[in-house]
Amino acid sequence: MKLLAYEVDKRSFLGVLNEDETWVYPVSAAGMEYRSMKDLIREAGPSEMEMLDYISKKAPGDVMGAAPVDEIRVVSPIAEPDQDIICLGINYMDHAEESARFEKRAFEKPEKAIYFSKRVNRTNDPDGIIPAHKNLTNQLDYEAELAVIIKKDAKDVKPGEVKDYIFGYTIMNDVSAREVQTEHKQWYFGKSLDGFTPLGPCIMTADTTAFPPVLKIQSKVNGELRQNSNTGLFIHGIKEVICELTQGMTLKAGTIIATGTPAGVGMGFVPPKFLETGDVVECIIEGIGTLRNTVGE
Repeated sequence: MKLLAYEVDKRSFLGVLNEDETWVYPVSAAGMEYRSMKDLIREAGPSEMEMLDYISKKAPGDVMGAAPVDEIRVVSPIAEPDQDIICLGINYMDHAEESARFEKRAFEKPEKAIYFSKRVNRTNDPDGIIPAHKNLTNQLDYEAELAVIIKKDAKDVKPGEVKDYIFGYTIMNDVSAREVQTEHKQWYFGKSLDGFTPLGPCIMTADTTAFPPVLKIQSKVNGELRQNSNTGLFIHGIKEVICELTQGMTLKAGTIIATGTPAGVGMGFVPPKFLETGDVVECIIEGIGTLRNTVGE
């Protein structure tokens, strides 16, 4: 099942895609009036999720408020995260190697997961404009990532329990200013500029795919394939990450965890292929869809 946030005539809705993904049905058709996706994640129980799944299988003519997908504006499923996004760095071996080359340092396999946070006042919408921030960077880069969304408060989670704490998955483009990262010798500032967190286009619920998810992940720039990998190649998997984090911290419902990016980012090419104004970036994950954004001024 795929859930999304969208607008029709500047009115905001939450909805579920129908089976062939040509129509979206508002959750109000199932008698639900959640104010945001965050509320739905926190408050919807098994019976509500079953009802949404049931509604998604109906014909458009049988659902009040049904709208064709090509007549809506899809927006970020979680516009304003309650906390910074938790990110994993260097979580694909091939990306670890290309990062070492770009930074001119010896390659070392990360034995422990590398965590950092990405400050996000507001996520960027699908088809939104990525600000170039030319006053700060001329090394603008993209990173296609699978983002995990936590369903309920998680603390001291055991390996066999992890799946029960996952609401679903979406796509995040971890846009990065590379020389800002290098100059400050850490990732926080260079990945937290306004507009640097495109998210969407939908949330694929956890029950839609196997656990752990093994999904093709790609990115394209102006139609050119740049990244082409699979989430089965994580160095540190979702189960390991959630178990480790929750031994020392509580992950609140709605927490977003970005799981890292594979090789093929702009800095990995020789010479590097950084983004320019007007470039169209597509991040694609099997089963979820395509997150498309254009670089602005």
